[in-house]
Amino acid sequence: MLELRKDIFADERDDNLKEIGKGTQRQDMLGHVTGTSTYFNDHHLQDMLHLKVLRSPHAHARIRRVDTAEAERSPGVRRIIRGADVPRNLNTLLSLINFGKDDEPTLAVDKVRYKGEPVVAVVADSLREAAEALAKIRVDYEPLPTVFDVEEALKPGAPVVNETYPKNTFTYHDIYDHQKLRFGDVERAFAGADHVLEQRYQMSPIEHAPTETNGSIAAPDTNGRYVVYTSTQALFFSLDTCAKILDVPSNTFHFIGGTVGGGFGGKVDTLTEPLSILGAMLTGKPVRYMFGREEEMQFGPPRGAERIYLKDGVMHDGRIVARKVRAYFDSGAYTRLSSYAVVKCVAHLPGPYTIPNVYGDVYCVFTNRTPATAMRGFGVTAMDFAIECQMDKLAHLVGQDPMEFRILNAYRDGDMKAHRREAKNTALIECVQVAAEKAKWPLGETYKRMSSRKDGGGARATVPQTATDPRTSARPAAQQRTSYDRTPPDRGPEPPPSPPPASPTPASPSHGAMRFSSVFGSRRR
Repeated sequence: MLELRKDIFADERDDNLKEIGKGTQRQDMLGHVTGTSTYFNDHHLQDMLHLKVLRSPHAHARIRRVDTAEAERSPGVRRIIRGADVPRNLNTLLSLINFGKDDEPTLAVDKVRYKGEPVVAVVADSLREAAEALAKIRVDYEPLPTVFDVEEALKPGAPVVNETYPKNTFTYHDIYDHQKLRFGDVERAFAGADHVLEQRYQMSPIEHAPTETNGSIAAPDTNGRYVVYTSTQALFFSLDTCAKILDVPSNTFHFIGGTVGGGFGGKVDTLTEPLSILGAMLTGKPVRYMFGREEEMQFGPPRGAERIYLKDGVMHDGRIVARKVRAYFDSGAYTRLSSYAVVKCVAHLPGPYTIPNVYGDVYCVFTNRTPATAMRGFGVTAMDFAIECQMDKLAHLVGQDPMEFRILNAYRDGDMKAHRREAKNTALIECVQVAAEKAKWPLGETYKRMSSRKDGGGARATVPQTATDPRTSARPAAQQRTSYDRTPPDRGPEPPPSPPPASPTPASPSHGAMRFSSVFGSRRR
């Protein structure tokens, strides 16, 4: 059995773990093995209606005309829902933590920007009647030029995917078209390096493929409230997003989550709840909206594609002296969570290694693909894949063992990270040593004796003189989202203008809930 080396983190926590090596029953195990676990779709409500959505067959097109007259007369149809019926049709998930502009419609109105984008919803007595009505809707599209490659999307003259971001890149703090990291002088370090290696790495989109597809059931409750049974992974995100889109207070809804039949990040976005609730509001009946498998694959968001260029300078003795990173996240047609993935990615550079010169440019790019979302460490996973592949290639280039090469370059306690934070409680060296031991991988005695607690700090703790880019013309960094407070409070006469505070506090959302922002690292109202 693999032992835990608790002494490494002894100063950080009391880690008296007693579970490894014995069977511990999960709370939900009995329900799963007996088939009695309750999922959202197990709620069969009286007079429940069914909602289906007409989706775009084009990756990019202008909507000239939508004719729903025949569908409205179709048997069993209770309501046709268009973009104009959605109180606040534009949204982006991270606006709830003041990050990003509202850019994605619940139902497309003027244009569609990816194949599968929702255009019209039908609420009917049965799924079959809803599907038959969908087939009678006529949409006149004018196909538009498309772009599917992240680097092509950034070229002058490329089709504009998302007019909210006309340069096809997410805008950070109203100024920057990407996230950057500068630490030391990489070009000078490359000039003095014994070897320079530059490689390109590509991660394709990945579908989560949950056994249970995305879905929800919304039903009218007492006192003008609605109960929502949902498969979401992010219950409060979904509740607050629905309150925003439907322009009602958060306490209008009672969300009930529970067992999720597979998520992995693909059920973080609020994909079905706004329309199922709106259908219940418009009909006064319970409404069920669940993706079919094709919808899950086409409209359900994947892990986004990523393209990464790594350039490293390394010395004969194996020390990496410079790392330059240029990466592109394919957000698809709308922002969803990709802008945050980029922040996470840059925060992870240059990996768990002490490199005195680091340069990073990471872009969130819009293309005419299905919008991407979270998936198992998104923002870090692909970059780790690229970095570790690069580490193997660098070790081969200088003729070193790849395990020993990692130990040589690993963070040690007291080292300065590229983000100007001291490395603490590091343990990569010990992890590599244990992995080598268990795999019977031979390490040199020198590397067996190395420790994360020794030889760090000193010269390795300094912040090098850093070559900086020319400053962008200063503009006040406005709040990243549009407020959805319905009625501004009456504050009386405006006071005389005063200088802005050093750290402006963002406006409160209408629900007034305290939120923790992992993007900004602070608590927000």
